[in-house]
Amino acid sequence: MAEIVKQVVGIDVAQNELVVSLGRMNHDTGVDIYAYKIFANTVAGFGSLTSWVEKKTVKDVKVRYVMEATGVYHEHLAYYLSDQEKQISIVLPNKISNYFRTLDVRTITDRTASQAICQFGLERKLEDWLQPKKIFRNLKQLTRERDQLIADRTVLKNQLHAEMSEKFPNQGSIKRISKRIQLINKQELEIKTELSKTVKEDAELVKKIDLITSIPGVGKLTAIIALAETNGFELIKNKKQLISYSGLDVRLKESGTSVKGKPKISKRGNRHLRKAMHMPAITAIRHNANHKAIFVRLVSKHGIKMKAWWPYKKKYSDLYIPYTKPINALILTIIRSR
Repeated sequence: MAEIVKQVVGIDVAQNELVVSLGRMNHDTGVDIYAYKIFANTVAGFGSLTSWVEKKTVKDVKVRYVMEATGVYHEHLAYYLSDQEKQISIVLPNKISNYFRTLDVRTITDRTASQAICQFGLERKLEDWLQPKKIFRNLKQLTRERDQLIADRTVLKNQLHAEMSEKFPNQGSIKRISKRIQLINKQELEIKTELSKTVKEDAELVKKIDLITSIPGVGKLTAIIALAETNGFELIKNKKQLISYSGLDVRLKESGTSVKGKPKISKRGNRHLRKAMHMPAITAIRHNANHKAIFVRLVSKHGIKMKAWWPYKKKYSDLYIPYTKPINALILTIIRSR
C-alpha cells in the first residue's frame, strides 16, 4: 500500500444523527474513501465515532474531522472533539454545495454528502477550528438575543401603529401589544446590565473596548458585538480578512463583452458584524471630509444612498475591498492593542 499522507473524517451533521465517511490520500495524491457509518448525534455517539475512527485509521498520520456549519447541530460534536484535542475544520455550507456541483454525482443523499465533505477535506488545506473563549461566547449570545428583541419590538410597534390608525381600534389588542413592548423593553435593559457586568469581569476586555470606542462613531455596544463575533479578533490577521468575514467584500461578475454584472458586496459573511458597522459608517460619512466627498460623488452618479454607504473602487484586473473608516480604524486599533 502507498504511503498515506492525509486522513479525513467527513461528517454530514443532522439533528439526530451523524453520517460519516472516512477517507485517505496516498503519497501519489490518490483519494480513497473507504469507510462509512452512521452515529447518533449524542455524547455516546461521539464516543463511538472516535473509537471507530481510531480502529480504521493509521496511527502515525493525524486525522482531521471536517463538518458543515449546520445551524447549531454541529456545535456539540465540535466542542467534544476539541476537548479530545482532535483536529477539526468547520466549513460553510455554501462552500460544500459549490464543491458538490463539481463532482460527477447525480444522486444526493446523506451518504454522498458526507463523502463530498470528506473529499473536500482531503483536497483542500483547511484551517483548524478553535473553541471561542467563554466570555466571547457569552457576549455573542447576549448581543444576538438583544438583536432579536429589537427586531420583535419593531414588528410590535408596527402592529400597534396599524391598530391605532384604524377607524375602530380594538382597545384590548392595543393593551396587549403595549404590554409585550414593555416586556421587551424590560428584557433589553436586563441584557444591557448583564453585558456590562460580563465586560467588567475582564480587565483586558475593558481596555480593548475603551480603545475601540475611541474611534468616532463606534459605541460600546458596537465594540462588544465586534469582539464577540470575532472571538476577540484572535483569528483576524488583517483588514482584508475582517472585511471578507463581515461579508463586505465586493463581488464582480464580468465575462467577455456581454456579461457585465453590477459590483456589490457579497453578504456571505457574518451579518451581525456587518449590521453593527452600519451606523459607524454613516457617522464616518457625516464627520470625515474624505469619506463624505466619496459618498456625495457616488450618490450623484446613481442617486441611491444605501448603495453608497460602502463605497468601492473597481478595475478590470482586480477588486478593491470597501474602505470606510470604521472597518479600517477598527482592525488597526485591534492590531495596535496586541
